[in-house]
Amino acid sequence: MKQTYTGSCPCRNVHFSLLLPLTLESYQARKCDCDFCMQRNVSYLSDPDGQLNIYSSTPLAKNRQGSEQAVFLSCTHCQTLIAATYPFPAGLKGAINSTLITGQEQLKPAVDVSPKQLNSEEKLSRWRAVWLAVTIN
Repeated sequence: MKQTYTGSCPCRNVHFSLLLPLTLESYQARKCDCDFCMQRNVSYLSDPDGQLNIYSSTPLAKNRQGSEQAVFLSCTHCQTLIAATYPFPAGLKGAINSTLITGQEQLKPAVDVSPKQLNSEEKLSRWRAVWLAVTIN
């Protein structure tokens, strides 16, 4: 049975529900070492068997960084980074900013990762393997 977790940006304009097959204590977030993510002090959580549902009262801000493949979704009010996503042909996949999850202190300490070391195809392959399904409402 999947576990449901929730969270929001600081201004609460954007909130989300996160369905995961395991408890939060089972997960270790990934802290990207690129300048964009480091400046925002974010780490990411995903599970290929999970589902992220994002709800926003206004359209989300979208931008691209680095290789310009991933689409980063942010709150237009407080500018908080919500998730990194990619529109695969089979549907939108992504990873949530784990610092926004209610109860995020239950996660194992984040591990450093360096996606900038991967080429474009390696990034897509990795995202396809580890990211979760995303819907935006």
